[in-house]
Formats: sequence, C-alpha cells, structure tokens
Amino acid sequence: MNLFVQAEIRSEGKKPDTKRKFDVIIIGAGPAGYTASIYTSRAKRETLIISGILPGGQLMLTTEVENFPGFAKGILGPELMTTMREQAERMGTTIVDDEVVNVDFRHKPFKILTYSEEYEADAVIIATGATPRKIGAKGEQEFSARGVSYCATCDGPFFKNQDIVVAGGGDSAMEEAIFLTKFANKVHVVHRKDSLRASKVMQDRAFENKKIQFHWNTVIEEVKGSQKVTQITIKNTTQDKTETLEVGGLFVAIGHEPNTKLFKGQVDLDDQGYIALKNHTQTNVEGVFAAGDVHDHRYRQAITAASFGCMAAIDVDKYLSERRT
Repeated sequence: MNLFVQAEIRSEGKKPDTKRKFDVIIIGAGPAGYTASIYTSRAKRETLIISGILPGGQLMLTTEVENFPGFAKGILGPELMTTMREQAERMGTTIVDDEVVNVDFRHKPFKILTYSEEYEADAVIIATGATPRKIGAKGEQEFSARGVSYCATCDGPFFKNQDIVVAGGGDSAMEEAIFLTKFANKVHVVHRKDSLRASKVMQDRAFENKKIQFHWNTVIEEVKGSQKVTQITIKNTTQDKTETLEVGGLFVAIGHEPNTKLFKGQVDLDDQGYIALKNHTQTNVEGVFAAGDVHDHRYRQAITAASFGCMAAIDVDKYLSERRT
C-alpha cells in the first residue's frame, strides 16, 4: 500500500485539498522549531512550521522559566513560546496548527502529509522534541507544573528549603538528586528496586550526600495537594507498607521518549530512538536536518534546543544555496 494512501486512511479518508510547496518545512513548534524558522525566514527562505499536537512543546506545560537569557525577572513558559511564535510570524514564517501523519524523504521534493494537507519542501528540519516518561501515579498529571517536574535544572531553584522526592534509579535520577540538594532540605530518592542501575561513580556521589535518603523497593502511589504538591504517598512493595511524605515537589527522572516514531525507516535513529546526526545537524538523508531534544538526550534545555534550531537553519540555508548554484 502506498505511503500516503496509508496516511489518508489514518486521517479518516480525508484527502489533502491542495499541494503547497515551501523552501523549508519545520516539523515541530518548540524552541528549536521557532528559532530555526526565524533564521530561515530572515534568510528569505519560504518557511512553513507544522506545529503538531502541542504547539510550543514542553514549555507550554511549565510555569516560570528563570534560565532563558533575556528575561531578568523570568517568564512563563507559555508566554515565552507565544513570544517566539509571534517573532517567527513577524519574520514571515507560515505556521499551521496541524499534525504530521506521514512523511516521504525518499524522493525530492520531500512530501509531508498532515491530517488536512499535503506539503512539499526542498529541505526539512525535524524539531519534534522528546516526551518525559511518566510514572503513572495518581495525581501526577494533575500536579504537573504545580510541584511535579521532569527537569531539575529547569525547576530546582523553585524548591529552596523544601523536602522533595526524586523518582528513578539511573544516572539521570542521581544527577538530579545531587543537583537538587543545592536547594532542598532533603531529597527522597524513591526506587522500585533494591539497587541502583546508575554508574558506580554516580552511586557513590549520591550515597555520600547526607541530604539524600533512599527508599528501596518502593513505588509512588499518589501525589496530593491543593494548589501545589504537599504530600506524596509511597509504598514499599516487599513489606506492603505505605508511607506519606510531607514534601513540596516530585521530580520524575526515568528517561525520555524521543518523538521519532514518524521518522523510523526514513532517517537513521540511534539505539535509544533519537535521530542520529552527522556533519553537525544533518541526518543521513541529504536535505533533512534535525534540531533540539529529538536528537539531544544530554542537555534537554530550552536554550540548547533554540541553539540547535539556529544551527540547523544556517545549515539548511547553506544546503539550499549550494543546491541551486
């Protein structure tokens, strides 16, 4: 069955009305996508952003952002994303709030199908980001951005002099727990097993930190509070014992899932499912680039995503210039 026929079936049989051609199509509308579009549009490249199901990305689910340069008093995540969107539009970027359901990078121009339209582009920037894994506890979703966080570097300073919980047992969880001791009175590490999977050096650092208390063979059952998190109920699975911790927040550090399912078989992915890059921001497909958390599983910051967006846009402009000479 043809690639785009499959996509049309997924979109309930609705066929695209027209084909629209752009110099650059950016898939995803977070810091990486918006920044890339500002640069490509400013370089006089006709640019389209297809925003996806969450325009603005993960920052739309956060409250105050203190560590993005240029905002001395901080800025709300949704406000920052709205400002970036307005700037992209002012530069001439076309933005559609639609979801990509299929792509074809095997032939040029590249074809991108959404639920309502089929588009073509000479170059594509993938900026679909990554999604934090959830623990699935009762109240986790309800208190997201109200005490439940998935990024200690982003939100740690908001929890000064409080007791907090970190869920996880890998390197990321230990890094976050150690980082959070700079601000918190105590950090409770809740891990479902009786030993950590983190590297020995990270384990040693965590065990030596007097502010960290470990809860082994333990899972988080419920997150409670009113306006924000005030309590977390944990359960020891070997003793069948439940305990309530009076804490101000929960940091979930059990990994991220890159939003790359759509691109499997179209571009190379690494063993964790992130887009594999070569020559800076290029994928293995000439003319297809990537920016932000969709390939970056180390830093995962708004500012680094924006930086990758800038780099991808510059690489795209160079690619298009060389292709047309």
